[in-house]
Formats: sequence, C-alpha cells, structure tokens
Amino acid sequence: MDYFERKLDDKRRLTMPTELRDEFATGVVLTRGFVNYLHLYPQQIWDKEVEPALGGSILDEKTADLNVRFRRGKTMAELDQKQGRVTIEQHLLDYAGITRDVVAVRAGAYWRLMAAETAAS
Repeated sequence: MDYFERKLDDKRRLTMPTELRDEFATGVVLTRGFVNYLHLYPQQIWDKEVEPALGGSILDEKTADLNVRFRRGKTMAELDQKQGRVTIEQHLLDYAGITRDVVAVRAGAYWRLMAAETAAS
C-alpha cells in the first residue's frame, strides 16, 4: 500500500489502514515536512535512518538546519493497537493546514501526510 485517505476523528486521531499497522508496531514519529505537510515515520525507520542522517558536525549549518526542521514539533507516540489510531498534535495539523481530511502518500521509508485540499492541487 502506497496511498490512503482518512478523516481525522474529533480527537485528532488518524486511523491507520490495517495493512500498515505492523509497520508502526514499534511506535510512530511525526514531524514537520519540508513544506506544508507532515512526515510520518515508523519508530524503527526514525532510529535507523533519520537519527544518523541528522548527525554530523555541530558546526555544519545544513546539519543544524535539518535538525531544527525535523525536531521542532516532533512527536512520538504508540499506535493504539485496538483500533490502529495515532493522535496528531494540533500544532502539526496547523503547520500542514490539515483540518479533517488527510491524504497519505508513501515516500520511500516514510509517509507524507497532507491536507486533502493540498493534495488535489
């Protein structure tokens, strides 16, 4: 599965498709994306690929900028195993312009979450 659409519930929870729940069994990391969308990572991908990529010289401005981008507003959560839901913090929804309808597209090892209105354009 490389694409899905969902509506957030009234508590800002995103229900993950059944086919993807094992992928997020170790946890969920949500961050701001490069533009007005969010990145959704399985915890193991964050630990194995993103954290090492954010390493490097503390004096390198590009590395520092990436750290600020991905750590600002970063949230970590467990997937609700009963219904496969994860709560998205309001500040992240505001950043991405997501109100209720969410489009999720796989981008390699992680997912981009965007407002349905944005995805249509």
